[in-house]
Amino acid sequence: MEEEVPDAGGASLVGLSLVLGGLVLGLVLLLLRRKDRDVGSGTREAGPSPPLEDESVNGEAASKTSLLKKQKQQQRVRKEKPQQHTFSHPLLASALKGHSGSVTCLDFSSNGKYLASCSDDRTVRIWSTKDFLEREHRCMRANVELDHATLVRFYPDSRAFVVWLANGDTLRLFKMTKKEDGSFTYVAVPEDFPKQHKAPVINIGVADTGKYIMTASSDTTILIWDLKGEVLSTINTNQMNNTFAAVSPCGRFVASCGFTPDVKVWEVCFSKSGDFREVTRAFELKGHTAGVYSFSFSNDSRRMATVSKDGTWKLWDTDVEYKKQQDPYLLLTGKCAVTEPCRIALAPDARSLAISSRTSIFVYNTQQGEEEERFEGVHGEHITDLAFDTTSRFLVSCGDRAIRVFHNTVGYRAVIEEMKALLKKASNESTKHRLQQQIASAQSALDSIHGKAH
Repeated sequence: MEEEVPDAGGASLVGLSLVLGGLVLGLVLLLLRRKDRDVGSGTREAGPSPPLEDESVNGEAASKTSLLKKQKQQQRVRKEKPQQHTFSHPLLASALKGHSGSVTCLDFSSNGKYLASCSDDRTVRIWSTKDFLEREHRCMRANVELDHATLVRFYPDSRAFVVWLANGDTLRLFKMTKKEDGSFTYVAVPEDFPKQHKAPVINIGVADTGKYIMTASSDTTILIWDLKGEVLSTINTNQMNNTFAAVSPCGRFVASCGFTPDVKVWEVCFSKSGDFREVTRAFELKGHTAGVYSFSFSNDSRRMATVSKDGTWKLWDTDVEYKKQQDPYLLLTGKCAVTEPCRIALAPDARSLAISSRTSIFVYNTQQGEEEERFEGVHGEHITDLAFDTTSRFLVSCGDRAIRVFHNTVGYRAVIEEMKALLKKASNESTKHRLQQQIASAQSALDSIHGKAH
């Protein structure tokens, strides 16, 4: 039987058909993949196309980059608009909410009617203190154009205020003006003060006499300005660095503290005609064993309180004849476990004081030096400012977007204790009657506060 020989021509034809079929299939798959990619990524500009595999890798990389950008944007939005910190306490009188950024500074007007606050939201708000216990809290807003304020201080007549500009590194003055509808607003004057400080400014102050402005930087420099922006005097504190500085409520003194364990006080002297004369050393508060964080004056400048890294606070009698070399008297030392950032506020009547440490506040009686109230976790960020109102009835703090207002029950109790002690010594009937009225009034206020709290 003869063997069948394969047909060479037929085999070649079959092979050719397979090759052509493979090429056609490959082209179809290539077109399909390119079509899918074009639909997903949009129309491409004309030009040479890189290899298909590289395009796929680049597409994945671009997709990841886009996703990362979106995540960063979302994180940025979350940082810019943090959740409002919630806090409650029986002695919390109210929370003033209106700022959209963190509040950095507070200042009460000398007549006690207004509270100024500044924030990194590029606004300064002026609040009415008579609304503290109301549900609605009215405020007047002033915009800080192309910058934001880190510090704010009222002028004595409350019809103007000055701020320290975060980016401009200088002072800007705002004056009250009347709008067409009859309402009032604050508008910035055309020109800012000239730049003078070389280091970051830590505080500013306006003398209640209306004669000068103080600015202090974190090096050792304090500048005394007139109200027109001219520097009257430069003070070198010689403290290695300044941590705090302030003008006394009476307007006579400027004080600073820093690396050294003391507080230095100067008198800013003017002639009878109102002309600036000089700045002279007045007195020092010596007694701490480590650097002083902060200090505060009573309303009449006859008392000062200091808080130090040595874990103590001190109350001083500064009503002395310093020109005769008389030193201030140490009245009381209290213990406090505080860390930076730390601020101290002495009530205007000097019967109580408050110390802030990070996000908590501690309130002390200045008669015995005992801690009587404690508010923990008051703000979502470190407390940036702490102050009593001019009547000593309220204590206010800031550290996030809200300003918290507390009832000063420590002050009311101190009034009752003091009046009862005086009542025992009183012999005049009219004096007794007046003291009894003060005791009854303070007790009624306490009962009202605790009644609402419960």
